[in-house]
Amino acid sequence: MKTVKIRVTLNEEMLGTASSDPNLQRTYVASKAPDAEKIEEEVASIGVDAVVEKGVTVFPKENGKPFVFDYQYKGYLKDSCNALARVEGTKASKVKAYKKVIDGLIFPQPRKIMIHMPEGKSLGLCSRPLRAQTAQGERIAIASSESVPEGSYMDVEIKILDDKLEGLLEELLDYGALRGLGQWRNSGKGRFSWARA
Repeated sequence: MKTVKIRVTLNEEMLGTASSDPNLQRTYVASKAPDAEKIEEEVASIGVDAVVEKGVTVFPKENGKPFVFDYQYKGYLKDSCNALARVEGTKASKVKAYKKVIDGLIFPQPRKIMIHMPEGKSLGLCSRPLRAQTAQGERIAIASSESVPEGSYMDVEIKILDDKLEGLLEELLDYGALRGLGQWRNSGKGRFSWARA
């Protein structure tokens, strides 16, 4: 087993992904988590105050500071491996059953990965149109999300149970310069660079 300590620095703002509606959050988390203790932990971390509108996605917070959960990094790694598996010659293209490999052998930590914003910066709000083709024609809605600014960073420890996966991990992290973390990442939001800490 090996622990890789890294610092992830955002090159673009990153958008929050958690619902600001605690009841919706509770229902969704309950459908995904069999452990009642984890449900309460995640719902409590949203810390919805009266100012935040229902429908805005937010970051969970601890003592007023935003963070992301460890599973969001694991999700990023699986999403990246899925994309890079289509590129001949990449390490990801050689991994069979990549979801099982990442789920069972790669573990980002800690559970709550704190986001450190540049001095003088605070959470912002990003609003954008969502378009969908439906049977009734095109529909447009406005989506809004809390955002942390470019230059924010996160310190992450990633345990890998098979040392041969270190090269794959580096390749997947490098992909963060093109496709980032959080919502609306296909537009460039949440792009990042990383370095060993």
